[in-house]
Amino acid sequence: MLLKFLTEDPSGLPIGSRLFRIAGVAGRATGHVAGRIGRHSWIAERVRFVRAWRANPKGIGAIWPSSARLAAAMTRDIGPTSGPCLELGAGTGAFTRALVARGLSSAQLTLIEMDPQFAKQLRHDFPEAYVYQGDAGKLAGLPLFADGLAGAAVCGLPLLNMPVKQQIGILRSTFAHLKPGGSMVLFTYGPRCPVRQRVLDRLGLRARRVETVLANMPPAHVWKLTRRSAAGSLHAPV
Repeated sequence: MLLKFLTEDPSGLPIGSRLFRIAGVAGRATGHVAGRIGRHSWIAERVRFVRAWRANPKGIGAIWPSSARLAAAMTRDIGPTSGPCLELGAGTGAFTRALVARGLSSAQLTLIEMDPQFAKQLRHDFPEAYVYQGDAGKLAGLPLFADGLAGAAVCGLPLLNMPVKQQIGILRSTFAHLKPGGSMVLFTYGPRCPVRQRVLDRLGLRARRVETVLANMPPAHVWKLTRRSAAGSLHAPV
């Protein structure tokens, strides 16, 4: 019903206004009603998402949790043999669940999440994963993986909304934890890569669009970032 309300609401309100209406209802839900919502994980996940979106629309970026098809596209080339995986902006865990479905154990995952409520829920849902609540741009030097480096990274952060300096910090932090040949997968709702070309050039990275997922709200484009050389060039000045 929530999805129908967002996509078919006859009120004529823009989708942002509809989200605020849902968030208001969610915030007032108490007692028996809140308990019933909590027992329905799909609804509970979306209530948490809408609350977080209402508190910080720019930081969340998306207007609705990522679909199962987008999650499948984001994780298509990642599996148990890829080694540990780093997930940035794990949010409600849509991509995390897809990684587990691909055969990775929760113990192979390091989840980065700034929002305290999302981080708390991720620790509950994936108790064997390492959940780091903090800035994805300040990960360099942190011991995120017991066995060294990750083989892949999945990014759910709204990079397009971020200034160049912040993008560079996140990319440097990510690739500092990736093995040579490791890749970073991200998505955007626009037709172009959300990482500016001058940022890619500075950091010695290349971007390739690998899939378009029309069955997502809104439709999304999946991009893969890799180093241009084995060593890369991730220490250029901002």
